[in-house]
Amino acid sequence: MPMNGQTVGRDVALDLFTSRGLLVVEPKAITSFTSAPTTTNTASKGLDGITRFGVFPDGWSGSFDVDRMNGNLDAYWAQIEADFYNGVNILPGTIQETIQEPDGSISQYRYTGVMFDFKDAGSKAANQLVKQKLSFVAARRIRVS
Repeated sequence: MPMNGQTVGRDVALDLFTSRGLLVVEPKAITSFTSAPTTTNTASKGLDGITRFGVFPDGWSGSFDVDRMNGNLDAYWAQIEADFYNGVNILPGTIQETIQEPDGSISQYRYTGVMFDFKDAGSKAANQLVKQKLSFVAARRIRVS
């Protein structure tokens, strides 16, 4: 539901697919999602003295802040660790991002070549929510619709 013609966080839905299938994270548990393009910058100075710059797309990165509502992230990472130490090839996944635009249309983006990184399993303290962090790097972000 947009607010005053602007996108708000609740207009975004996310599906995380790993090489082992859908990673179920309760939508209400995701408290923030960030993504940003990664770029490589270059410069070249010609004999004419003019510097010409290049900015090359070089993937994406981002993270999810999650209120722990089940053990799915912990179980996923335990499996990744087990696979790694057992010599199993850990393949990349995808993220599907769906945004309801303020004009009522839907935009979808697919992050491909995604490798997830469980950055924080959370601090456990009395009378405090357990906050977890899952980050990612991706080869590309492709517009689906």
